Amino acid sequence: MTSVPDTSLASQSVPCITVIGAGLAGSECAWQAAEAGVRVNLYEMRPLEMTGAHQSGFLAELVCSNSLGAAALRNANGLLKEELRRLKSLIIGCADETQIPAGGALAVDRWGFSELVTAKIAAHPMINLIRERIDALPPARPLVIASGPLTAEALSQEIAALTGQKYLHFFDAAAPIVTLESLDMDKLYWASRYDKGSPNDYLNAPMNEEEYHRFITEIVAAELHDGHAADKKILFEGCLPIEELARRGIDTPRYGPLKPVGLRDPRTGKRPYAVVQLRRDNAAGTLFNLVGFQTRLRIGEQKRVFSLIPGLENAEFMRYGVMHRNTFINSPKLLRPTLQSRQDPALFFAGQITGSEGYVEAIAGGWLAGL
Repeated sequence: MTSVPDTSLASQSVPCITVIGAGLAGSECAWQAAEAGVRVNLYEMRPLEMTGAHQSGFLAELVCSNSLGAAALRNANGLLKEELRRLKSLIIGCADETQIPAGGALAVDRWGFSELVTAKIAAHPMINLIRERIDALPPARPLVIASGPLTAEALSQEIAALTGQKYLHFFDAAAPIVTLESLDMDKLYWASRYDKGSPNDYLNAPMNEEEYHRFITEIVAAELHDGHAADKKILFEGCLPIEELARRGIDTPRYGPLKPVGLRDPRTGKRPYAVVQLRRDNAAGTLFNLVGFQTRLRIGEQKRVFSLIPGLENAEFMRYGVMHRNTFINSPKLLRPTLQSRQDPALFFAGQITGSEGYVEAIAGGWLAGL
């Protein structure tokens, strides 16, 4: 597949745009353009060709956390979500419809959310969803490239040739997911940090000092997945693997994702030495992800080390943590504030390929490009 074919939508008299990539940004972009009366050819290569991080062919798949961040309006992330909500964002609307309890955060049923986005896009009369890999940039304009940080190699080379710039990159990771029925509930307790939201939003695995030190010792000594051992200098600081945090100091995780503040154990009335939090990953409450436990450990090592967490001794892992390379363009040099190419005003970029970080930021970029 080398180029975008002429389609029925493109040949009609009404304005038409092409969007490459149907992740968070691409789906939002396509929706906003369609709602404005513009026909959209939306291209997505999955499930015909998968990436190293995706697991399905659903649009807007959340490959990392199932949380879209804090919901409160007193912080920038919550405020941006509310602005998008009032601007009739497709993605935020779907997140609201599939929301699950998560304290002060907007978390969603991972698959329910992506299925809903896919259904809405597929049903829109102005959007032509085409399951095809794009290898060459089409001449048709306007064109929006929202292919994400895992852009296919051929298209990636096309973009590099067009921009005349080398890609920038960093390594990102996702956390494991376990089944509720495999956990030892006698060793866990329900609580939300600082009692935000419902008390049953998070499961908590308390650790005493001895358990914590053993865990840190083992995770530091654990083997990394092949190919990642030499890449720690280009890890994303905002989403560091748990083993990298442990390497930075024995107490670093205890002041990060394992911090016990605001999580008093109701069984003892005391604050634990450290706490591992597990957040619901689906509406049924049968799956939980380990909060802050993005990792690049080998699969066997994940099973061995994470089973040291109290209550997870016999945990069944539905997904192991994975790491992948995120590539992005040099946006300050290549793009205008409107996300238009400085060389070609009818060419737009949106989402994480621009170098933005975070789900909500990608959604906002897609909204702007679609507008």
